[in-house]
Amino acid sequence: MSKGGEKVVNVFAWIVFGLVAGVVANVIDPRPAKGGLVGAIILGIAGALVGGFLANLVFGVGITGFDINSFVIAVIGSLVLLFIGRSMRKI
Repeated sequence: MSKGGEKVVNVFAWIVFGLVAGVVANVIDPRPAKGGLVGAIILGIAGALVGGFLANLVFGVGITGFDINSFVIAVIGSLVLLFIGRSMRKI
């Protein structure tokens, strides 16, 4: 596969990873989600970034690839974003 083809597959894989992390975060938080499928993807990808940043800051590790540690970090980051977003709506 060419380098361009690998990049497309890699981006698609991260979108799927973000989708799964966002859906899991929405399932863990019992309040109804308003973003639908696209919102879950955005939440999961942003959560992976936030979770990776926080985990690197606190523990010295972050998102390392498609493994269980990275998945847990992405879900925790997604939950943090859900909490912040829902707290801001109440203000």
